[in-house]
Amino acid sequence: MTPDKGNTLSQELLPTRAFPEFSHKRPALSRCLGTQNRCLVRRVEWSMNQMADLISITKKQMQRRALKFVLLIGVVSFFADFTYEGARSVTGPYLAILGASATPVGFIAGLGELLGYGLRLVSGRLSERTGEFWPITIFGYIVQMSAVPLLALAPNWQIAGLLIVIERIGKAIRNPPRDVMLSHAAKQMGYGWGFGLHEALDQFGALFGPLVVAAVLATRGNYRTAFAVLLVPAIVTLILLVIARFLYPRPEDMEVSVPNIEAAGLPRIFWIYLAGAALVAAGFADFSLIAYHFQKASVIPGTWVPVFYSVAMAVSGIGSLLFGRLFDRVGLWVLIPLTIISAASAPLVFLGSFWLALIGSALWGLGMGVHESIIPAAVATMVPQQRRPSAYGLFTAGYGVCWFIGSVIMGRLYDASISALIIFSVVAQIAAIPVFMIVKKRS
Repeated sequence: MTPDKGNTLSQELLPTRAFPEFSHKRPALSRCLGTQNRCLVRRVEWSMNQMADLISITKKQMQRRALKFVLLIGVVSFFADFTYEGARSVTGPYLAILGASATPVGFIAGLGELLGYGLRLVSGRLSERTGEFWPITIFGYIVQMSAVPLLALAPNWQIAGLLIVIERIGKAIRNPPRDVMLSHAAKQMGYGWGFGLHEALDQFGALFGPLVVAAVLATRGNYRTAFAVLLVPAIVTLILLVIARFLYPRPEDMEVSVPNIEAAGLPRIFWIYLAGAALVAAGFADFSLIAYHFQKASVIPGTWVPVFYSVAMAVSGIGSLLFGRLFDRVGLWVLIPLTIISAASAPLVFLGSFWLALIGSALWGLGMGVHESIIPAAVATMVPQQRRPSAYGLFTAGYGVCWFIGSVIMGRLYDASISALIIFSVVAQIAAIPVFMIVKKRS
């Protein structure tokens, strides 16, 4: 029997490019349609192929928009880190010159991190309830960018310590809503790549800020002048932030909102992961204490301290890019070798001479990159979209409490025994590895 020409034509015209899963049904469909429906088949094919192309184009446009948003916020973070990381690179020696001992230096650093992370719980919940991500973010940046230049006017170490803590409070206010906005964009790109790209720009600012401070100290030898110079990038940060607000008023629109029946609570895996991250935080020495050690032990000249910090930030930025991509491919397994590397920085910075201390600072920077990019990126994969603001706030609050406890302990241990400090730092961080392995197996 001669095959029907219309059937053959209709088989050829069925929209298999848009819906290849229906290709095996073409003969049956063709027999039903017959030659009289060839025009209808053409229209259906055209419509479906056009729909597939439109979906593809829309997805690409959304990805480009998300990339532009991440890059713009990354530039904001570049100048913000230029400002406050430039200051943080010398706060340890600055406090020492103003008369502080190791114990108050450790306490101030720990208290700053406690409030800098703990208050994110409040900021996260507030942004979740109100949906006002931009106003909260902008207010936090204003507080943070105002505190840094005011260090130039601090009359004693107590006032300087207060400003250091206020700077951390500003960061606490703006981080959860900003990270939620980034997570919406990162959904289009891959969480590891999105957060890693932002962190790289962030840390490149942290590279140049300390270098500028080092240049000021080398030419003027005055810490107050160095802090005053940081007013310029602080102003640029706020201007760019306002521009970002007007260009991207609703970053949450970059991610489709899908109702989640589990949105009322946080999954158990989140809490297990928080326990592992808390151990890492407790054992991770703040650079203020490291810089204090460099100053007191005369490991390196004072003008080299911000240079070492710049090296750490450069390694942090590059590591965020590389390991962010790797995180998208292998997941939490990447945290295991990075935690070991981070733990290895403690003996190098506290016992090493010039070159070993430099290597230790670089490893410390890689650990900091993990703290600021991969660890928060993992949170976004564990919790419902609707609970991300609270999840980020709660996660960083617990993280900050443990950072504070660890900083106070290490500050006291430094005055008593540097070896004991190193043991505490290494053991606390290594203890997190089994926890991360459990999380990976359950996720």
